[in-house]
Amino acid sequence: MNQTHVPFRYDYVGSFLRPETLKAARADFEAGKISSEELHKIEDQCIIDLVKKQKNAGYHVITDGEFRRKFWHLDFMWGFEGVAHKHTGGGVQFNNELAVLDDTWLVGKVRAKAHPFVEYFKFLKQFEDENTVAKYTIPAPAQFFQQMIVQQNYETTKKIYENIDELAKDIAVAYQDVIKQFYDAGCRNLQLDDCTWGAIVGEDSQQRYESLGWDLEDVKKQLLEINNLALEGKPDDMVISSHICRGNYHSTFFGKGAYDSVADYVFAKENVDALYLEYDDERSGGFEPLAKVSDDKKIVLGLITTKTPELEDKEKIIARIHEAAKYIPLDRLYLSPQCGFASCEIGNKLTEEEQWTKLKLVKEIAEEVWDIS
Repeated sequence: MNQTHVPFRYDYVGSFLRPETLKAARADFEAGKISSEELHKIEDQCIIDLVKKQKNAGYHVITDGEFRRKFWHLDFMWGFEGVAHKHTGGGVQFNNELAVLDDTWLVGKVRAKAHPFVEYFKFLKQFEDENTVAKYTIPAPAQFFQQMIVQQNYETTKKIYENIDELAKDIAVAYQDVIKQFYDAGCRNLQLDDCTWGAIVGEDSQQRYESLGWDLEDVKKQLLEINNLALEGKPDDMVISSHICRGNYHSTFFGKGAYDSVADYVFAKENVDALYLEYDDERSGGFEPLAKVSDDKKIVLGLITTKTPELEDKEKIIARIHEAAKYIPLDRLYLSPQCGFASCEIGNKLTEEEQWTKLKLVKEIAEEVWDIS
């Protein structure tokens, strides 16, 4: 089994609720009560425990739950040359809540170096067996690019990159290097988490980009180009998928809007092997854009929400899968939650037990729909 690849008929995005022991350890570390080595040992044990639970739940993919990072995206960016960060108490306004995030900006040209996440992956990989494969999640190149051109960073970025196209190229080339690092470490399943497409479909996106003097269609082309350039030269036996959502912080969301306006780009032309798509409520629109998905892609329907503990109605989810199958064959469809359970350390508003109950439901539905024995 460890020579096979994601997605599986029942799958998940990657992040899990942090156990209380890990939360306490990180608080102690930040307060100077324990060393980084002591924190690392606790992280190791929590990941070992998580992998056991993933296997016991009957899943064929294992992740480290993103237990070694505070934020699903920013921590990865800090592993490149030219990037600085600082906790200021600021962040990004989500629906009814401020997502408190470290300010992260450029202080020099973006260049790859030995990335710490590769070492994190090596620790996870040792737990692969004949029934499971390790998947690692990192933010997409477009997400990195987006971080450096958002309004609060744009003027700083322009001091380093007068030509924004040069920034896009440097990020993509740096990703090529890091993807090779993952491959050399034995990674064959890499996932690019990408909120840029989920944000650009939102009602406010055009105004945000117009304030920077950018045309929205040009932005879409730029996002597609940077992601595809980063994937140039990837090994044939390495599966790279992408997860798209509209924000997931403490059970809140950032944006809303159907995939129709970006389907001709990411669905049709992004050179990934699979797309994990948020589809848990009306914010995602209908399944019609799936007709634009290129024939070489698999689609993982994120129909089960991680934002609330209430269980979905099994028959309604099955009906939605068959509705999606009107636009893309059932044998190219898979099932997962719409996002991770803890995109940031704070996690969503449900318990660990409720988290595993959600995943049990995903598995039960997939086994019924695809007649998995």
